[in-house]
Amino acid sequence: MRSDNSVIKKIFKDLTFNEEEIKIIESVFFKVTYKKGDIIIKANDTVDYQYYILDGCLRSFYVDKQGREYTIQFGISDWWISDFTAFFSDSKALMNIEVIQDAVLYRISKNDKEYLYSSIPKVESFFRVKLERAFAAFQRRILSGLSQPASKRYLRFIKRYPNIEKSVKNYHIASYLGITTESLSRIRKELASN
Repeated sequence: MRSDNSVIKKIFKDLTFNEEEIKIIESVFFKVTYKKGDIIIKANDTVDYQYYILDGCLRSFYVDKQGREYTIQFGISDWWISDFTAFFSDSKALMNIEVIQDAVLYRISKNDKEYLYSSIPKVESFFRVKLERAFAAFQRRILSGLSQPASKRYLRFIKRYPNIEKSVKNYHIASYLGITTESLSRIRKELASN
């Protein structure tokens, strides 16, 4: 078995499946494990998979021509991660995905996902809702970056990722917030004194 029933229930919470549907789902999700520091997608790779994070922490990041890194997303337990632009458009990866805490993931290919959609229509609705929520969250993040001061962005970050600071380097957090590590230190110091 490539995945087990308890994982299927975790991935598709709020959905119920009959035995045949469970067998179909088990046939298309593959368990993979990675160690801290592993890069699972590199810029210019072909992106064949989308990943469900059962356990661990990952980050997707972009590297510009000057070599500066920009953290786009952190992925924690019960989240999905990939270079979605490349995955959905059959183009080369723009981003890199790094494991920053040992991780257990379940991957699914684009073709297998399409097969799931046609075999179990409620799965397509499930993923549509996930995508709608993710798109809305990315828009809120962009607007926050454009309109909120760094201290408010930091407070929003620690509210959204309450346990992540212990396992993520300061420069990853600063890059996610679009600030320098020095600015992050100053913000933390100001918040601690209030």
